[in-house]
Amino acid sequence: MAGPTSGTPSDTAALPGGLVAAVRPLDGAAPWVPAWRALGRASLVRNPFYEAGYALAARDAFGAGVRLLLVADRPPEAAGARLVAAWPFRPSRRRWGVPLPLLMGWTHGYAPFGAPLLDGTAPEAALAGLLAAPGALGLPPRLLLPNAPADGPLPELLAARGGRRAAFWPHDRGLLDLTGLGPEARAAYLGHLSGQRRRKLRRARARLEAAGPVTFDILAAPDALGPALEAHVALEAAGWKGEAGTSLAQRPAEVAFLRAALADLSADLGADRGAADGVRIARLRRGDRLLASLILPVTGREAWVLKIANDETRPETAPGVQLVHRLTEAVAAGDWPIHRIDSCAPPGFALGTTFWSARRPIAHLLVEAGRDPLFPVARILERAREGVARARVTIRSGRSAPAAPASPPRRGP
Repeated sequence: MAGPTSGTPSDTAALPGGLVAAVRPLDGAAPWVPAWRALGRASLVRNPFYEAGYALAARDAFGAGVRLLLVADRPPEAAGARLVAAWPFRPSRRRWGVPLPLLMGWTHGYAPFGAPLLDGTAPEAALAGLLAAPGALGLPPRLLLPNAPADGPLPELLAARGGRRAAFWPHDRGLLDLTGLGPEARAAYLGHLSGQRRRKLRRARARLEAAGPVTFDILAAPDALGPALEAHVALEAAGWKGEAGTSLAQRPAEVAFLRAALADLSADLGADRGAADGVRIARLRRGDRLLASLILPVTGREAWVLKIANDETRPETAPGVQLVHRLTEAVAAGDWPIHRIDSCAPPGFALGTTFWSARRPIAHLLVEAGRDPLFPVARILERAREGVARARVTIRSGRSAPAAPASPPRRGP
């Protein structure tokens, strides 16, 4: 298989080691979608937002111009093709105001994590193939991974490879991490809360329960998730977002995306109620009245906070805070057998850090893919862009900016 002619992008090219690089559209009918699903489940770093079902569900709402960079053991359409890397991206030609193109990982308001999918059985070869692919395909030799993990297996692989890279907008986000904790440590997990915080929680809980008993549950049954999503949308629309015209109920494309995503995520549960993946919806209710709702995609022993909504009629009862508190208690007690929950929260959002003591370092990673004589220029330009964005945040807020996204901001709770 020949590579592209000089300066001419190609959609398929040979790589060293017998691998094949390909760029494809987001196409749910493509024959390689099952291989994409298999790679997602076996990826070195799980990323539910880049896995096939979720990404395809997001295509119509957020996928204009997005392509999928694939590395496989043969052309993706060939029978038996096995993917070793997958990364959805959008070409950016003038990010810095000059004609210096790059490939930017797909990010949108419901995709707050940017780790590419790399085969967990041979991650070094998968990463090498992913970084060799742009050159083989005639694409720009620089990648920007937004909201990527700043520690752990991915940056360790990048460091071992030895190529140039730079981090921008570093920040930590709240993480519930019970990995390796025994029963006593789990029981004491919330011991870091101050006495004042505990008193405030007790008062808010008493106010919430004054009108009647409040129940907490975590929905997993596929036939319950659809109605629970509709109730979540209605609850959000009843608050300030509905008044401002920015609620989900007023954005039909996003509601359609969430319906499709939850339907796909719950398919794992429909096939096997013991499946580790899928989606859950945690709720607080008083009778039939929904007080707070939290949507959580799940990958193995880790869950991810996607959306939260709460009843705003009595702010002093803090139902959203109460829901996260009750969820933390349930997970620490082993009522839901997972080890970690990523808050997926933007910088400065305190709800996840109030209860969850661990932190996940996040940064936008600029990575050299192959030989790039203009990489130092790209690094300088991105640093300048970061500086300008920080200055704008500081001016608007009147204080120092801890961090901010270099891509469309996540729609928070």
